[in-house]
Amino acid sequence: MTRLAQPPTTQAEVKPDLERVNHWIGGKRVAGTSGRKGPVYNPATGELAREVDFASVEEVDAAVKAATAAFPAWRATSLSRRTEILFRIRNLVDQHRADIAAFLTAEHGKVHTDAMGEVARGLENLEFATGVPHLLKGSFSEQVSGGIDVYQIRQPLGVAAGITPFNFPAMVPMWMFGNAIACGNTFVLKPSEKDPSASVYLGELLKEAGVPDGVFNVVHGDKVAVDAILEHPGIASVSFVGSTPVARHIYETGTRHGKRVQALGGAKNHMVVLPDADIDMAADAAVSAAYGSAGERCMAISVVVALGDVADPLVGAIEERLPKITIGPGHEESSEMGPLITREHRDKVASYLDSGVSQGATLRADGRQHVLFNESEGFFLGVSLLDNVTPEMECYRNEIFGPVLEVVRVPDYPSALELVNGNQYGNGTAIFTRDGGAARQYQFDAEVGMVGINVPIPVPVAYYSFGGWKASLFGDLHMYGPEGINFYTRSKVVTARWPDPGTSSVDLGFPRTR
Repeated sequence: MTRLAQPPTTQAEVKPDLERVNHWIGGKRVAGTSGRKGPVYNPATGELAREVDFASVEEVDAAVKAATAAFPAWRATSLSRRTEILFRIRNLVDQHRADIAAFLTAEHGKVHTDAMGEVARGLENLEFATGVPHLLKGSFSEQVSGGIDVYQIRQPLGVAAGITPFNFPAMVPMWMFGNAIACGNTFVLKPSEKDPSASVYLGELLKEAGVPDGVFNVVHGDKVAVDAILEHPGIASVSFVGSTPVARHIYETGTRHGKRVQALGGAKNHMVVLPDADIDMAADAAVSAAYGSAGERCMAISVVVALGDVADPLVGAIEERLPKITIGPGHEESSEMGPLITREHRDKVASYLDSGVSQGATLRADGRQHVLFNESEGFFLGVSLLDNVTPEMECYRNEIFGPVLEVVRVPDYPSALELVNGNQYGNGTAIFTRDGGAARQYQFDAEVGMVGINVPIPVPVAYYSFGGWKASLFGDLHMYGPEGINFYTRSKVVTARWPDPGTSSVDLGFPRTR
């Protein structure tokens, strides 16, 4: 098929007369009718590159109706056929990695290598979903009572919805829709309006793979579209990744309307460095995990917790690495870190440098001194480092979500643990040490959903599940992996008897198994 959404091949091609990004409903692009739209910027230049349609309540309803109409046939599609289509999806995404990555660089700003890594991690989840015949196997117990067998099966929910963030416009949708449609659900995606094009391109790839019209739909928009999804009686479940305040709203509103909801919220990921750690290894890890994708990752390391005497050499080693990071437009091969998503977000991130200093922190690297912050129209901020941060400071209490690394100095392990466990977020954490006993104790003690041991960003592989604790997760089930299968299905237990004729009788007593 000829795909309508074509990836930009050069930076100049990002703004073709303000191309409009449409919805994807019922297997085709559908122009918005609400009259509402939003801007899509090129973060590297600050220019308005495209406009995106904002859905009305009626347009969300049209997507849900398309998904509802497609559900009976898709649910009845054999597991072997669904698997065949999922393999085709996987292969097409693999073949078009560079095309998808081009959308991410053009609209999010992340560098090409980072964009390619995002697609690769999403692809892992599609590969996991191809194993759906094994993942949906139920259980069977023979002869639980005289002539009675009991078995459990898992069945799809119906129409599932996903509301995804700007920082991973390809990977997070793949976390959701892969398992959802593999299990027999149909899907409505509401991607971030800041970088929407990749989602429509994925819709075209799914259609090319043989996904029936209506099984996968995309509606763009703002809070109007989100609330329409949360309140729509035809949607059975909602998956969300974003900030904690919005996650709480998603969870409370969705569950109030009878939906199954998993809402992943914010993070403040701590990297605890013990005195016996390899300083160079820890510094490399801290810099990589703090500034990759300009810090716009929910699993980015935002706080280094330095124990005792390790603090000075560790901070020195981090400082030494910062001038070597190449910052520039994502499409330039030499760039290691690109711009932030919008000017407003960039300025909000930069404001924490002032508040940190005013509240007693030491500013060891100021990203506002980078040439691109001052002399470019793009949304650039250089790498920044705040030392001597304390838990009372505004910069520590908030999720900054940008290229700002904070260092909190503590005297010992109990103090580090108290800091980590006392934080409202519990998404990810890491410990750097050569001591296996200390590492094992930390994984036991840390009240955090994902723990890395000498691994700074412990994002689970696709056959485990992703999710935090505390204010980082609203809902009972984590995302993708085995818990993703459980989220997108519900169990049904069948108790069966095949009696011989004439053997039944009236018995008003409680059913017995003996």
